[in-house]
Amino acid sequence: MPHIHLQERSAAHIPSQVGRSRFDFIATNVNHVQEQLIATEVAQKKFFILLKDAPKRLIKSDKITRPSPTYLIHSALLDYVTLTNAKVLSSNVHTAEKSIHLQEDHALKPVAFFTENFPTDRELHIEIGFGSGRHLIHQALQHPNALFIGIEIHRPSIEQVLKQISIQHIDNILLVDYDARLFMELVPSNIVSNIYVHFPVPWDKKPHRRVISKAFIEEAIRVLSCNGQLELRTDSERYYHYAYETFMSLRQLSLEIHKNRSIAVSSKYEDRWRLMEKNIYDLILINTEESPPHQNNVCFDFPENLLNTVRLHELNGNTITFEGGFIHFERLYAIEGGGMLFRLSLGSFERPEHLYLIFKEKETIYFPQEPIATRTNYKVHQQLIKELHG
Repeated sequence: MPHIHLQERSAAHIPSQVGRSRFDFIATNVNHVQEQLIATEVAQKKFFILLKDAPKRLIKSDKITRPSPTYLIHSALLDYVTLTNAKVLSSNVHTAEKSIHLQEDHALKPVAFFTENFPTDRELHIEIGFGSGRHLIHQALQHPNALFIGIEIHRPSIEQVLKQISIQHIDNILLVDYDARLFMELVPSNIVSNIYVHFPVPWDKKPHRRVISKAFIEEAIRVLSCNGQLELRTDSERYYHYAYETFMSLRQLSLEIHKNRSIAVSSKYEDRWRLMEKNIYDLILINTEESPPHQNNVCFDFPENLLNTVRLHELNGNTITFEGGFIHFERLYAIEGGGMLFRLSLGSFERPEHLYLIFKEKETIYFPQEPIATRTNYKVHQQLIKELHG
C-alpha cells in the first residue's frame, strides 16, 4: 500500500488543485480527531486519502475507495505533500509517473459501467479472481470474437493484466475491481458461456468469504446460457470436498469431476504444484435450464434534508439488524465547512458492501458509488432512510 510518513506540514488550503490532483474537502473523525479523510480526484477517479497523526503523521489511500491503477494514489500523495510543504520522513512512493503501458486503461471499468451498459452484443465469458491473467489472456486471444470479463480485487494483478492488454493490443477484455459475488447479480440471465473460478482462496478459517456457495452457484446457473459451464479448479482437497457437497445440495444438476486434468494454459502456481506432485481438482457444472429474465430496477435516491447532526451522532458506532440484512454505522466524520460523512458496512450478512454516505445541506449521496442494484440492497437502503429519520 503506498504511504508517506510526514514530520510536519503547513495548513492545507482545501479545496485546491495541485498537479494532477484536486482536493475537495476534509472530514475529521468525530471520535478520533487525529484521523481525517480528504476527498480527492485524479484523472476523473474519486477516492479518499487517509491521514493519521498518531504516533506520527501518515498519509495513504483509504482502503474502501482506493482506485486502480496505483499511480493515481502515488500522484495524490505526492501532490498532497506539495500542497502542505511537508517534510517527508519515509516513503514507499517513488514516482507518480504512469507506466507507458497504462497510458490507456479503458479495459478497467467501474462497476457502474455494468449497471448501466452491460455488454450483451457477443458471446460472453467471466473469470473470477484472474490473478496473473495468464488464463484470461490466453482465452481472449483464442476467442477474439468473444468478450471476457475479468473480476479481481488484487490491485497489482489488475495492473499486470492492464499492461499485457496494452502490450498485446487485446480489445476483448474488460476488467472490474469488485466482489464477484455481488457482481454476478448485475449480469442478465442466460448470456454467459463460461464462468471460470480457478484456484480461489480456500478461506479455511473464514468459510463465509469463499466465492463458491449455494447462493453463488444458483446465481451462476441463472446467468449461464443453456449448456454454459461453471468451472471450478482448485489445488485444495478441503475446498474440493466443500464445493462438491455444495454443488450436490442443489435439487438437480449436471456435474463433471476431473482430477489432475491438463488444460491448454496453466498458472505459475499450478506449474509449481505439479512439480510438487500436488493434486488438482476440477468441478464443472453444465447448465441445462433457461432462467427467467432478471429484473433489478431499483433506485437508491434519498429524500432531502437528512443532515440531522443529533441523529447521526446517535447512530455512530451502532449496528442495526433486520430480516435479511444489517447496517453498521462504523465511523462518523465532520466535514470542514459543513456536512457529515458516515463510513458504513451494509447489505446481506454473507455479502456486505463497504462504502461512505455523504450528508450535505440538502443532498445525501453514496460514495464512491451506489450499492449494487439488488433487491436485498434496496431493502437495506429503505431501512437506512428510516434509521436516518429516527
